[in-house]
Amino acid sequence: MQRSFPPVSLIGVPTDIGAGHRGARMGPDALRIAGIGEALAARGVDVADRGNLAGPSNPWLPPTEGYRHLDEVVAWNRLLMDAVGAELRANRMPIVLGGDHCLGVGSITAVARYCRDTGKKLRVLWLDAHADFNTSNVTPSGNIHGMPVACLCGIGPEPLVHLGGSAPAMRADEIRQIGIRSVDAGEKRLVKEHGLDIYDMRYIDEVGMKRAMEEALEDLDDNTHLHVSFDVDFLDPSIAPGVGTTVPGGPNYREAQLVMEMIADTGRMGSLDIVELNPALDNHNATAELAVDLVESLFGKSTLMRD
Repeated sequence: MQRSFPPVSLIGVPTDIGAGHRGARMGPDALRIAGIGEALAARGVDVADRGNLAGPSNPWLPPTEGYRHLDEVVAWNRLLMDAVGAELRANRMPIVLGGDHCLGVGSITAVARYCRDTGKKLRVLWLDAHADFNTSNVTPSGNIHGMPVACLCGIGPEPLVHLGGSAPAMRADEIRQIGIRSVDAGEKRLVKEHGLDIYDMRYIDEVGMKRAMEEALEDLDDNTHLHVSFDVDFLDPSIAPGVGTTVPGGPNYREAQLVMEMIADTGRMGSLDIVELNPALDNHNATAELAVDLVESLFGKSTLMRD
């Protein structure tokens, strides 16, 4: 039986404002060129492409008081928060085409607000090589794409922590992080202090991806809104070179497909980010095409011959 999905809205967010490398601003168009809209439509999904949001350009300046481009990051995230919120209120599933991962602040702030307004439980699945729980005190770079989870949990610059008017946007126990393998020393202390539920690659190697995902997806019910934040550097760089912050030792193709199929099996996904795709560093758009392939699996395409 083929599962039915809500109508989907693609929201392009062409910015690398929070990143340490230029190029993620081209991610939305690379995903479109790789056929994301057509692939979902072929699966029977009603797809509307809302085009790209228009925000401030990247001034490419050094950090100010510990943060790079904070005003511009806030502006982009406010635009995205409003766009995602509008789609959710219209009973459509927003798919954010990034852009760098600082955009998780705006996207998830909107989803968290929607959950509060509708009485739903929030679960965030963060697929990433990095915990993104840095602060200006911990990271010398000041790049905000390394800080979104901390901001969402109430740690960070006031304009981002309070983006949705209430802080924190979510609790640490509402997020599960999969595939983590690069965490700064100070970040490790913060993660432990706040009790984040992290399934790092060591744990995945020990117990297997299936068990790790079963644990991460535990306790989902009909009243749970599952938000998936998919950083393409979650994948091993041997299959996904087109990202700015490659970290060896990530999930391979089969493991990544299993992750996506198990998420699809829950039937609970209500919103999705696809971020950190950097076509300037890619090989003939192969990483974008792989991302689209994996998104198809989120929408029910199975590699297995099962009923």
